[in-house]
Amino acid sequence: MKHGLILTAPGIREQMDIAALAEKAGFESVWTTEFFNQHGLVRLAAVATATSSIKLGTAIAYAFMRTPMLAASGAMDIDEISAGRVILGLGTGTKTMNENWYSMPFEGAPAPRVSDAIGLVRAAIAAQKGGGLIYTGEFYKVRIPQYSRPGAAREMIPIYLAAVNTGMIRAAARLADGLVGHPIFTRRYIKDVVNPILSGSQCQLLPYIITSIHEDPIQARNEARAQIAFYYTTRLYHSVLRPSGWEDIGITISDAFRKGDYASMTAAVTDEMVDEIALTGSPSEVVEKLKLWEGLADHCLFYSPSVGMKKERQMENMKSIIQTFSA
Repeated sequence: MKHGLILTAPGIREQMDIAALAEKAGFESVWTTEFFNQHGLVRLAAVATATSSIKLGTAIAYAFMRTPMLAASGAMDIDEISAGRVILGLGTGTKTMNENWYSMPFEGAPAPRVSDAIGLVRAAIAAQKGGGLIYTGEFYKVRIPQYSRPGAAREMIPIYLAAVNTGMIRAAARLADGLVGHPIFTRRYIKDVVNPILSGSQCQLLPYIITSIHEDPIQARNEARAQIAFYYTTRLYHSVLRPSGWEDIGITISDAFRKGDYASMTAAVTDEMVDEIALTGSPSEVVEKLKLWEGLADHCLFYSPSVGMKKERQMENMKSIIQTFSA
């Protein structure tokens, strides 16, 4: 199984340093994330300058908060900086994120719109040698007769799509080179829902796996537990719990969050859920637990928890992940 690392260090300099360590340890890939206070493409460009061979991805960059043309030009710019190492991972974000964080409208089903966005990104990359760019889709229309992109590193950049529910998973299977699995994916959900949809397509699954390494198993488990609870405050994600019969737990978590009862929110995450979603424990324990993911994906993305964790502990955990899974 190939190993990737999500760069969760809050500072850009720290992300650059961690990426360099992962490259030296033989990791396949490193990935930046995007949030209301972090620009995934800017951070990926910085990481590109600190590395020389490791693959670089966004996991994810928002598809609707920027135009597809900006996504395409950003990906090509970083691909040039890195000599052809970029994977452009796109995600739609939730309605709340689009509207409340970025003041962008979010109407209708996201799958058709993101499919159109990917079509335009691919068209822009393919037109790099000149001759203009004309694209007419359901949501995006571009006419640039003078379009070209001199100096592009490659004629094609892999495009991955983040997905949780079946509509977006089907879109990924149709259009994307890879699917970035959400951190709250259970192994049961991957086995019963995700992989059957991807079967027969060219789309590979790269699941986030929440990973907390510590000699104190209770601390490691509780760090993962807090991260899982944070994500399941969003009811849109509760479909992931359905195959395991845990939907009531999701409701308990989201209800506790609305009441501001964070202790109950975290306590609602059972040990069984932690074991199904995350890797926790000592280095030898997490290596053994990763075997449970074999056959579900060929490339996993280790993801350090951050909810309630100090910066120093996040850095310590990422370094432990690198050391534990070094080639």
